[in-house]
Amino acid sequence: MAEAFLEAGYTVYGYDPVTAAAQRLKRAGGKPLASATEVAERADVLITSLASSAALRDAVRGISRASRRKRVVIEMSTLPIADKERARRDLARVEIVALDCPVSGTAVRLKQRTWTIFMSGDKRACNRAEGMLRVLADNVPYVGAYGNGTKMKFIANHLVAILNVASAEALVFGRRMGLDARRVLEIFGPSPVVGTGVFRLRGELMAKRRYKPPTMKIAVWQKDMRIIGQMARAVGAATPLFRASAPVFTAALKQGYGDADTASVFEVLERSSS
Repeated sequence: MAEAFLEAGYTVYGYDPVTAAAQRLKRAGGKPLASATEVAERADVLITSLASSAALRDAVRGISRASRRKRVVIEMSTLPIADKERARRDLARVEIVALDCPVSGTAVRLKQRTWTIFMSGDKRACNRAEGMLRVLADNVPYVGAYGNGTKMKFIANHLVAILNVASAEALVFGRRMGLDARRVLEIFGPSPVVGTGVFRLRGELMAKRRYKPPTMKIAVWQKDMRIIGQMARAVGAATPLFRASAPVFTAALKQGYGDADTASVFEVLERSSS
């Protein structure tokens, strides 16, 4: 995201406790700083995209310590709604408006301009933020009240989880019948009926049986699976297909594919076939 904003002519300040990440920002032309507070002192608009609720709490504390007020934080992480709501309340106490705008798509998809960013929260603030977000994506729908963005992201990832495993299952089925997985992908990938973006993206990795560099790591994906499962239970939604897909991702993790792409579920099903 930082690279995209830099290419669009924005000045980008950033903070990440991982030195390598700060160095990447500097090499790209950005300005790494020593804390979230320092970023909040300099940047007019703040964006958080984080891997855990603990990281979000830490970032909010840092932002809240800055002297500048009456700005917007665009929160783009995939995290439990309760934790995002806590961040919204904490920022509101220091006159900062938080928007819930998670992303559906991987880094590869950003370059292809196929991201969807689900904007939710104060409508006027979302209107002001939309121009910036369109640097990252063409599809930036406004979906209503704060938290609706995350709910939409849960649906997106719920579908991705199922389609990922379904794609692997179909390709393993084809291989077991003596078909070339690449030919199966070539025929069904472009289909307007059964072809999906997940099948085309992950199916290519499955057909090649190459899972690095990952577009989404199994270890990271497990976090999203847990959050979606918790939400489904909380609202009493029946999710038999999602629940059936979860053990396949868990098996991939146990089989050593934690740092590999989620397409590696193909190997789990291949090993399970007899």
